[in-house]
Amino acid sequence: MKFFFKPVSCISFLFLFACGGGSSSSDAEIINPIPLPTPNDLPECNPSGYEKTLYCTYTRLGLDREFYVYVPDDIYSKTANPPLLFNLHGYRRQAIDFLGYSGFQILADEDKFIVIYPQGSILPSSGEPHWNDTGWSSESPADDVDFISSLIDWGLTNYQINPNRVYATGKSNGGKMSYHLACNLRYRIAGVASVGGTMNPNTYSSCNPSHPTPIIHIHSEDDTVVPIDGNWRSLPLTEMMDYWNTYNACEDSRVTAITDENNDGESGEVFLNYSCLNQVETKLFLTKNMGHDWPTDLNSYDIIAADEIWKFLKQFDMNGRITQ
Repeated sequence: MKFFFKPVSCISFLFLFACGGGSSSSDAEIINPIPLPTPNDLPECNPSGYEKTLYCTYTRLGLDREFYVYVPDDIYSKTANPPLLFNLHGYRRQAIDFLGYSGFQILADEDKFIVIYPQGSILPSSGEPHWNDTGWSSESPADDVDFISSLIDWGLTNYQINPNRVYATGKSNGGKMSYHLACNLRYRIAGVASVGGTMNPNTYSSCNPSHPTPIIHIHSEDDTVVPIDGNWRSLPLTEMMDYWNTYNACEDSRVTAITDENNDGESGEVFLNYSCLNQVETKLFLTKNMGHDWPTDLNSYDIIAADEIWKFLKQFDMNGRITQ
């Protein structure tokens, strides 16, 4: 299947930001790093049994909610206001399992950012954990946009996160939810990434972003759970990428081959759209034989999802590309 992303001419946007400032600022470095705190307000958090990770619970809008938060040692050694990454599991899955295999902890240790792994609530019709990105899950009682927004507030209070550097990523239903956040929590999410989860048609039809939004997407041609040609629950991949390329007013594009790291004779292509508003980009990794998996090592796949996602997202904040 070939992807043709047409360059579009620049368009103008008017942006209002609650927090001003340019794309970068030199945050004061704390000489004596603050020890990992136990949050002093709701939610209630306790050690999880996993290194550098707290398990937190609270009630929000009548639902019992839970999440894990990974806080590297010396979190303030690079900046007084660390970035925050949300990592959202797939449908029927558990946050603790996603924490175990998605692979962001080492990256967080290196670059000093906080990772929150929220747990989706139970969808009454199936009895399974889910994210309410509307559309197929419209009977869900969960307001997950509010849930994530409340966790951003919690991060600001307890860890002084950078409000201009909050990102969302996820797999399958979690990836769909990340796009839903880009559309509906638009003043708080700087950029999103998804593995095997396109926008659902309802999110697409009602999407109302507020700023040029960097997007990185990883998908396989042989994904049968969320097929690249779309279905009633998932937008076709080409249509979704064209939406963001048009919204971001990207003028240039190029296609390169994914390196065949595991020497299996199959790799894929990378579609990059650039020269966009505020110097954001969109990037699509289209692989050949990944199925509906989250790629974790080069022995099995040609890319590592966490590495590619963080390398991409960390270049941008709410104002676009970060300049030093």
